[in-house]
Amino acid sequence: MRIIELNEWPEITTEKEAYCLKCQHCMAVCPTGSLSIEDKNPAESPSAKFEKPNATAMAQMIKARRSTRHFKKEQLDKDTINHLLETASYAPTGHNDNGVHFSVVYDQQSMDRIKAMVYSSIKTAGEKARLQAPMDFLYSLQQLWEKEGSDRLFWEAPHLVIASAPNNNVTPYEDSIIALSYLELLANTNGIGTLWNGMIKWVINDLNPEIRQKIGIPENHTIGYVMLMGKPAVKYTRMIQSDGIHIKPIELN
Repeated sequence: MRIIELNEWPEITTEKEAYCLKCQHCMAVCPTGSLSIEDKNPAESPSAKFEKPNATAMAQMIKARRSTRHFKKEQLDKDTINHLLETASYAPTGHNDNGVHFSVVYDQQSMDRIKAMVYSSIKTAGEKARLQAPMDFLYSLQQLWEKEGSDRLFWEAPHLVIASAPNNNVTPYEDSIIALSYLELLANTNGIGTLWNGMIKWVINDLNPEIRQKIGIPENHTIGYVMLMGKPAVKYTRMIQSDGIHIKPIELN
């Protein structure tokens, strides 16, 4: 932002403080740890000199990632979930707003209650012919759940994460999606399966917003997406074969 001036020492003058993005780049780049900002102590920031994941392993992990639709009936440790979320909170955000909020289901009782509310909302809408394409198929999933106990919406996942951000942030939807993307990759490195679930998001955000209120999503928040999470009960032996990358060169004369 060109607001740091070098006099006897680097400083941000009072009249330029409002332009600071609070990105902490100045503190992160200082080789001697002499700079601090926002009362943050550089000594409390871990060193950035560590062994980075090699490019081949990172590429293989991304290509081998699969959506999980078969979870073990086993709860993840709460500390493990919080550690994943705390790390994912480092994901970049527009204008460095850092406002992504994670609403988390830790226990089976809460998951069962949310599941009941979602399926009940779908049933009511289906019976009143309120489900329009492309979401009309949700009624058949609800019937499958009611008649056979076959869960093809939550997939018996033990945990659920909803990422949202304040509406007055610059990019609340995009910030939430980026944070969940970081969470998904980090979860996979820990042997934890994930599933992006737009159907659940649609039900709680559009079909029956009362659910959104009951589970405590702030009224002034935009929901980015919903992600299911838990230990996968399936193992994949190979990567899939991509249908190809779509690249369009930009050539300006």
